[in-house]
Amino acid sequence: MSPVAPVEIPPVFALLSDAAVTEYLGRGIQSGLESPPQVALARACVAYDDRTAERRRTAPVRELLDEAMRRFATDKYAADGWLAPRLHAALRMTRAEAADRRLWNHLAMIVAPDYVVWRHKGADTAEGRGIAQAARFSGIHYTQAFSRLWWAAELFRDGPDYRPVLTACRVQDVLNTTMRLDIVDHRPTAQAVIRVVEGLLESGVPRVGDRVNAFSAAVNAAGSTLMYDVLAEDTEPDVDELYDWIEAGASVAVDFERLPEGPHDGGVGVGAVDALLPLFEKLRAEAPMRRRKITAVEDEAEDTIPAPGAVGVSLEKPSDSSSPRS
Repeated sequence: MSPVAPVEIPPVFALLSDAAVTEYLGRGIQSGLESPPQVALARACVAYDDRTAERRRTAPVRELLDEAMRRFATDKYAADGWLAPRLHAALRMTRAEAADRRLWNHLAMIVAPDYVVWRHKGADTAEGRGIAQAARFSGIHYTQAFSRLWWAAELFRDGPDYRPVLTACRVQDVLNTTMRLDIVDHRPTAQAVIRVVEGLLESGVPRVGDRVNAFSAAVNAAGSTLMYDVLAEDTEPDVDELYDWIEAGASVAVDFERLPEGPHDGGVGVGAVDALLPLFEKLRAEAPMRRRKITAVEDEAEDTIPAPGAVGVSLEKPSDSSSPRS
C-alpha cells in the first residue's frame, strides 16, 4: 500500500514548529495510513516574508520528490544520492536559513509526508505495520528526512561541484555518522574524508560502512588534538556568489538527468586536501573496526549504494542553468 499523499499542497513554504508536529504526528501518519491534518497544521504555520516567496515555491521540490519515488521505486536507498544535490539546488538558501528546523517540519508534514514514509518506513512485521520514526519528520539536521540530504549536499559539495555528494550518499554511514561531526564544517576535511571513502569503495573491501564509521571516529578524535584548519587552510567562500546563486534559483529548473551546478562560491584547493590525506589514510588503516547495532533512526539498508551509473542515470558532468528538464 502506498503512503497517503497530501490532497492540497501550499504554493510556498512556511515555518511549522516542533510543538505542532508533536501534537499532530501519530502512528497512522508515520505508517502512511493517514494524511496529516493539513488545515490544523496550516493554522500553526508562520509565513515567510513575501519578498522571498519566489524562491520558496513548493512545486519544484514536490516534482523532485515525485520523480525520486517513481525512479527509485525498487531501491529507495539509492534515491538519496540522486535527490540530495537536486534538493539543494532547488531549495536555495543560506546555512542560517537551513538551520531553522521549522522549514523542514513544513516540508515533511505538509508538503511531502508520503515521501518521508516511502523512504524511511520500517518493514511490516507480525507485531504490526512498520513506521517512519518521528525524528524523520522533525529532528536534528542529520536525521530529519530532508534536512539530512540538504546538509549532505552543502557540507560535501566542492563549490559548484556536487560529485563528492554522490560518493557521500553511497555509504549510509557518511550520512548517519560522519555528518554528525563538527569536523566536516571544515571544507578541506570534508573533501579529504570523501577521498578516503572513494578509495574504500574502489578497493572493493567488505563492510565499507563499518570502516567509514571507524575512520570517522578516528578523524574526529584526532581533531580534538590536531587543528585541521592549521594543517590545511581553507579560504572563505565568496558570499556574493552564494547570494547571486540563491536569487537566481527561482528561474532555474533542476534537471532530472544531469547534476545541477551549486554556487560558484569557491572550491577547496587541491593542496589543502593533499595536506590531510597522508594523516587520514594512516587513521583509516589504524582505526579499530567493529559492528554496531543499528539504531531506530538509522537505515536498515546495505552499507553501500551502487554508483549512479548503475541505475541508469548520467551524472558525469554538471548541467548548465539553461539545460532543459528531461
